[in-house]
Amino acid sequence: MSDPTRPAELQWDEEGQPVSRQFGDVYFSKLNGLEETRHVFLQHNQLPERFGGLGAHDVFSIGETGFGSGLNFLAAWQLWRQTANPTARLHFISAEKYPLSPADLKKSLSLWPELSDLADNLIAQYPAFLHAGFHRVLFDEGKVQLTLMIGDAADMFCQLTSRQLHHQQAVIDAWFLDGFAPAKNPEMWTDALFAAILRLSGTATTAATFSAAGIVKRGLRGAGFKVKKVPGFGRKREMVKAVVAAPSAEPLASDVPVADLPPLPAEPGWSLTHQPETFSQRSALVIGGGLAGCHTAYALACRGWQVTLLERDPHIANGASGNLQGIVYARLSPKLETQALFNLSCLQYALRYYAPFWQDESIGSACGVLQLASDDNEQRWQDSLKPLFGNYPALVQFVDQQQASQLAGIALQHGGLHFPNAGWIAPQRLCELLTSHPNVRTLTSTNIIELSQYIDGWQARDSSGQLHQANVAIIANAHEASLFSQSQHLPMKSIRGQTTWLSATERTRGVQRVICAEGYFSPATGTPATHCAGATFSLNDDDREIRAEDHQHNLNNLNTLLGPEHRVESTQISGGRVCFRAATPDYLPMVGQLPQYDAFLHDYSLLRKDAKTEIATPGKYWPGLFVNVGHGSRGLAYTPLCAELLACQINNEPLPVDKQLARALHPGRFIIRNLMRKRV
Repeated sequence: MSDPTRPAELQWDEEGQPVSRQFGDVYFSKLNGLEETRHVFLQHNQLPERFGGLGAHDVFSIGETGFGSGLNFLAAWQLWRQTANPTARLHFISAEKYPLSPADLKKSLSLWPELSDLADNLIAQYPAFLHAGFHRVLFDEGKVQLTLMIGDAADMFCQLTSRQLHHQQAVIDAWFLDGFAPAKNPEMWTDALFAAILRLSGTATTAATFSAAGIVKRGLRGAGFKVKKVPGFGRKREMVKAVVAAPSAEPLASDVPVADLPPLPAEPGWSLTHQPETFSQRSALVIGGGLAGCHTAYALACRGWQVTLLERDPHIANGASGNLQGIVYARLSPKLETQALFNLSCLQYALRYYAPFWQDESIGSACGVLQLASDDNEQRWQDSLKPLFGNYPALVQFVDQQQASQLAGIALQHGGLHFPNAGWIAPQRLCELLTSHPNVRTLTSTNIIELSQYIDGWQARDSSGQLHQANVAIIANAHEASLFSQSQHLPMKSIRGQTTWLSATERTRGVQRVICAEGYFSPATGTPATHCAGATFSLNDDDREIRAEDHQHNLNNLNTLLGPEHRVESTQISGGRVCFRAATPDYLPMVGQLPQYDAFLHDYSLLRKDAKTEIATPGKYWPGLFVNVGHGSRGLAYTPLCAELLACQINNEPLPVDKQLARALHPGRFIIRNLMRKRV
């Protein structure tokens, strides 16, 4: 996934409609593309009736091959708004190998004035950098979710297949089999694609496609569908609609026997479960009132869960999430390997997620972030980013010293990277807003000391002896996550950080951007106007007291970035704060269902002898017990996507990341690594 995505190459016909240069084919009917979509995909998947029949908090998922101009998505979204229960949720999951540029997307959708409101929303949220892999985009307060998968359709839908090993779960309720005609795009209409369709479909899944080609009909029959030809749209004589004729684990006899369909890529057994969990009541305990806990509580509350947030301190966001200002940023890399892909995915998701929050000035500002090249090594690193990111100014811009100074509103000594849509957030104010959701009840001064199972879920006992019960429990209390018997194996480490508060002066009051290098310096906020600078990074240090030498360390870092005339003096220090970040050995969070440690040691013990041993045994997990911890210094960037991932896992919804990233965040990964390295 390290290569840049190849964009669609378009030409525009005499009527202003897009035509693919790669495939020599149109994106939609020249007669009327919107009416074609309604006829083929909406009507022949019975979506008006099916959307209208959904109950409260029901979820409906559409899978699409070929996102193209987004017209099908907008038409489905429009119908959803008109017919669906207001608390139901739509997942629209679409694969696209050659995505349109933002400019081409805007030009294409301008053909449909009646969709302009929805189109404007899509264009505003369209990912700035469309790397290969998954992009989750939220609309209508998260009730409509687009997962845009950039890559080959078969590969992408294989990444989406369920993590349950022995349970056939319908991930997709209706298929939009679009993309270009099989004669012009035979590479898409493969057995591998139909194998993925088979495994993602359930007993009520339907499909529709504009094509009546033999390869399409045979593939659908092989995936267990009963296929029927019906009149096409306009001058097109025939199209195909289909419905699963039998459970997809036992499809009907067909031209493409299931045994002949290609197998899915092998998955390590430890990352799989036997079957999804269902819960009698949608109630959850979230232990920890920092960014991870508050985002998790909000993601579940938006799905109709009744959430009790349990915080040890008198106020939420009182630990590492309680700094005066926090910066939304992530470090880019010239190669999109796992860590770098996670950073980029989180950053883009967070910038979209926070956009409506930033409309409230009390929460923060999307003022832009400058990441300066403060030494030769950092300059070489930033130069190495240009081949991959140099043409994506909506995400990042490469600026020299003069440009950086103009952007910052203050003289700087270096150029660097400018993230124009990033900014800062007041974490405590954000957490207060997230937990103001009517489905969230917050209990502060509640120190949970024990977790235990009961007949219908989990109960948490606090230090006063009071019990709190719910179907699901989520551990989100940072470096204290390993205090419970079920989670004591989690390899958490605490990293001390001290921030420095500085009174604004005439010289610094005009700072317009967050300035970052070894530390950070934020624009002034509050009354009296105060800057936040930081932060130190101290392992194996549990000192909770403010230290003068740490303040000086922060000032020294800052003054290496500012011009001499703007030096910050120690007389400006008005206060500061010590907090402890929670990190993991590989600096990736742990997000997911909590494994049973002893069972993992037993079931995967052969890894001690041969780390390459393939063990198909699915993992054993604590039922209804999950974890979301280890976000380090990037909690503001990481926690929105991680909370979305966890909420999808709990609700058995399609995930917002691919299998590779989900495994990279798996809470059991350190047990497996330690077995392989003979450490346990």
